[in-house]
Amino acid sequence: MMEYKKLIAGFGIREGKAVRLDDQKTCYGENLLTLACFFGDSGADELFLHDLSESEEDHERTIGLMKEIARLSDIPVILGGRVWRLEDVKKYLYAGAKAAFLDVSLDENVDLMKEAADRFGDDKIYAYLPDCSYLERTKEYAQLGASVMILGDEVTEEKLQAVSACEETFLITSCGEDADLFAYALGVENVEGLVGSFDGEVNCMDLKQDLKALGIGVDTFESPVSFDQFKLGDDGLIPVITQDYRTGEVLMLAYMNEEAFHETLKTGCMTYYSRSRKSLWRKGETSGHYQYVKSLDMDCDNDTLLAKVNQIGAACHTGARSCFYQNLVKKEYQESNPLKVFEEVFNVILDRKTNPKEGSYTNYLFDKGLDKILKKLGEESTEIVIAAKNPNPEEVKYEISDFLYHMMVLMAYKGVSWEDITRELSNR
Repeated sequence: MMEYKKLIAGFGIREGKAVRLDDQKTCYGENLLTLACFFGDSGADELFLHDLSESEEDHERTIGLMKEIARLSDIPVILGGRVWRLEDVKKYLYAGAKAAFLDVSLDENVDLMKEAADRFGDDKIYAYLPDCSYLERTKEYAQLGASVMILGDEVTEEKLQAVSACEETFLITSCGEDADLFAYALGVENVEGLVGSFDGEVNCMDLKQDLKALGIGVDTFESPVSFDQFKLGDDGLIPVITQDYRTGEVLMLAYMNEEAFHETLKTGCMTYYSRSRKSLWRKGETSGHYQYVKSLDMDCDNDTLLAKVNQIGAACHTGARSCFYQNLVKKEYQESNPLKVFEEVFNVILDRKTNPKEGSYTNYLFDKGLDKILKKLGEESTEIVIAAKNPNPEEVKYEISDFLYHMMVLMAYKGVSWEDITRELSNR
């Protein structure tokens, strides 16, 4: 598998707002969460977030925002900036960060590096070098457990030559907007990626196409099947079924010609051919309801495409989430998709929390509080152990179901969703 160079979108977080890395006083116009999601959808490979909080209160707010970003964005996050003790590293990682970086200009961070690497793993700890004067110590940082060096200095070709003389892996920040310097930096063998202070309107996939044209190996959409192998209709079009990538909900049916297909691969935004207007249309270009590509698949006959996307807003021109909202016939059936079952039960529990119902056992638990919920969880876990010692598997199923219900009550009480849990499991 080809090793791609990474294009990483970076910004600082101060007082709940996103600020530019290259000018920490300038705020982005976009909401912080919106900005993070946009970069994740528009082609950035990772996010680099610099915690610029000065007070403990602002630091905790940043941790909360980080959790939201990890929940909403699909790309890995590197987080750091305010590390005073091991607990701060733990908070970053537990908030959902792929790795935490420690600023080596602070002696206490260097002293902390080995302990952090031993506790959380080398791959979770990066060293942040504010300028090139720290390059002579990269071997020391690597021995202490930092797996990647992040150079925060404003980059020149001369400084990149100094980086290339090191043995360690680097991420480079502060390349400005010089495309040639971008390409030069990514051409350095031990530079695995660039961190850019991109504007909220910069489509990273477009920038990747520019880098690709310069011979840089970056991760873009490439189809192993050429369009001339597709089986098209008499009109030269292929139908595309579009689904929400998270839920699997069918959103719409549209068509592509060859130009629309290649434009979709190039931009990462679903682009169709309008049979009525007889022209290309990028979904969302007038409404803002873009569809960002997560995957494209083809059926066994090569005559239909399945697109899984992140749908912004509504897919249907009527304002409905999906075009398929008119039920014609329906037979009642028991849902067996595990996540959907969990979500349905969890939503009932959440509804009881918001709209208490007299005589509800769930409301009884909420009223009694955390200690009662934990007591019941302990009892149910013991029941699972006892049931597992018995030969009848039905008892185990029953007790596990009881435990999961009480666990969901705890989740609702603590504000944890199934999406939080599944995302945490997928990161392990």
